Amino acid sequence: MPFLNTDNLRTDEIFLRLDRTAAANPERGWVPAYHFTVCRASDAAELGFCDLRIGYTEGLYYGGHIGYTIYAPHRGYHYAAKACLLLFELARRHGMPYLYITCNPDNAASRRSCEYAGGSFVNVVDLPPDNDMYADGDRQKCVYRFDL
Repeated sequence: MPFLNTDNLRTDEIFLRLDRTAAANPERGWVPAYHFTVCRASDAAELGFCDLRIGYTEGLYYGGHIGYTIYAPHRGYHYAAKACLLLFELARRHGMPYLYITCNPDNAASRRSCEYAGGSFVNVVDLPPDNDMYADGDRQKCVYRFDL
């Protein structure tokens, strides 16, 4: 899978600065991924980070295609959801018809971000014991679907 140009992932408010790409690792069940810093357009301040995983595996149903973190001083402005909207454009360019984003059931802010970005709540799923997140102590995930 060729990685695509990401220079156009911007709005008047934020842009995504590509930090690195990661090749697939089939032995671990990992798909190719883009890793970005979320930056404010007006001054390039770093607001957080996000990533997009390209492809479909069983593990991505639990882990999601997009991950994000917004640094505490910048929370409350919907930056995570706005970054997701930009990542949706890149996923479409890769021919992906839908994405999943997951979060812990008690993470109200992430759930609001999924809803703000237009996700449809699918369900709360129990993580399989062989999942990496289970090994880290997580037991359930809220699953949101985004039809692109």
